Amino acid sequence: MLKLVEGRPEDVSGRLEKEIRVYDLLDSLNVAYQRIDHEAAMTMDACEEIDRTLGEGVEICKNLFLCNRQETDFYLLLLPGDKPFKTKDLSAQIGSSRLSFAKPEYMEKYLDITPGSVSVMGLMNDREKKVQLLIDKDVLEGEFFACHPCINTSSLRFRTKDLMEKVIPAMEHEPKMVEL
Repeated sequence: MLKLVEGRPEDVSGRLEKEIRVYDLLDSLNVAYQRIDHEAAMTMDACEEIDRTLGEGVEICKNLFLCNRQETDFYLLLLPGDKPFKTKDLSAQIGSSRLSFAKPEYMEKYLDITPGSVSVMGLMNDREKKVQLLIDKDVLEGEFFACHPCINTSSLRFRTKDLMEKVIPAMEHEPKMVEL
């Protein structure tokens, strides 16, 4: 049975440093958040029970780490979990053709995240600003936003307003809004 709890874990032993950095950032920004600890969630299907526990109208969004064919431009796309993704629709809006999923080594290099754990919170690790944040406008419609804290064995819920007004500005990644 999954349980939604307030804030960071009381005991952080055994937790990865990158996860703790997420809690440190949210706490430093005075962002109120709830957390669920769970088995590793590698797919959107695995997130269904987590979504139910997060509450009505809250779901973990799909996070896609993309790059151009030359592997010189990288993008983190946030879109609703149930929304289909077509590269041609996105390519036209961002002026980058031949988009594909970026290799895991780039994900680790720029975001300090491994496949299955991709999250907007990984942008806090992109100090070189190599990754462009792309947000489908539908992600911002709900009162709450949900994501992983750079690992896929926990999930967070906080206000969408805090994402846009506190978290993203603190990570210094100007989002580009898209419509897919």
